[in-house]
Amino acid sequence: MDYVFLIIGLALITFCADMLTRGCVGMAARFRVPEFIIGLTVMAVGTSMPELTVSFMSALKGSSSMAIGNVTGSNIFNTLVILGICAMIRPVEITRENVRRDIPICIGVSLLLWIATADRLFRISPEDTINRVEGIILLLLYVATIIYSIRSARKEGAAEQADDNSPKMGWMKIIVFIIVGLAGLIYGGNMCLDSATAIARAWGVSESIIAITIVAAGTSLPELASSISAIVSGKPSLALGNILGSNVANILLILGASASVSPLTMGDITQIDLGMVVVSAVLLLLSALMMGKRRITRLEGVIFFMFYVAYVIVLMK
Repeated sequence: MDYVFLIIGLALITFCADMLTRGCVGMAARFRVPEFIIGLTVMAVGTSMPELTVSFMSALKGSSSMAIGNVTGSNIFNTLVILGICAMIRPVEITRENVRRDIPICIGVSLLLWIATADRLFRISPEDTINRVEGIILLLLYVATIIYSIRSARKEGAAEQADDNSPKMGWMKIIVFIIVGLAGLIYGGNMCLDSATAIARAWGVSESIIAITIVAAGTSLPELASSISAIVSGKPSLALGNILGSNVANILLILGASASVSPLTMGDITQIDLGMVVVSAVLLLLSALMMGKRRITRLEGVIFFMFYVAYVIVLMK
């Protein structure tokens, strides 16, 4: 039954994340928020709600390796698998602002995660952890990053105002979507965490591997669905913004919130796993600067995807 509960939990958080995202987008439209900012904040945070739910519940229950593993695996999956699939469908254009601002921010945040969890390497503590103080710092950095990105986008004229003539969701529907979405995410995240932990123990596999692979891929389904939809709709920049925004939110917002509740220990999560988060972000920058000339080509999409497959194979050995 644990497998059934895991599938139900993943399906529930995916469905409810979509409800929450649609409710938040409807609210943003009501307040006439620019489309770029919606992708950077509302869409990115909305599609990261499954990761937030699972990681937050893991921290509350003392399964901190599940929390860190979920975020680590999700960021790797987002960059290598989701962007890889999107590029295979249609080359993903990368703007000059993405190269100068957004991708470097993602790389910097990934490096920050690696540094924050390298206590033993820097001889700060006998155990690699993210403590409450570091969690609060991550949350403050998330707020600062969002403010900087929004101001920078407005200054460069990248943000376009939402179409006032577009149909808007009613306030009652917005409220229902947000409340039901949040409630479903909490319940589904609880179910997902309990079943994944039980499966890990039954297989004799560490919780960290389950978190990095199965749970991470499952909680990244909203990003996958929304990004593919954006690509098919001819909005590749929205897909890229969703992934970059989600990766930053996963580290600064989700791990920050989780560590603020309870200090997070690495468990079986290794520096190699965290290094892959940095490598995947750097690979994206190299792709933008070298082969595709500010875009991810179909060939690069295949390379991204195969890179992830190779990583999982090594992880399972």
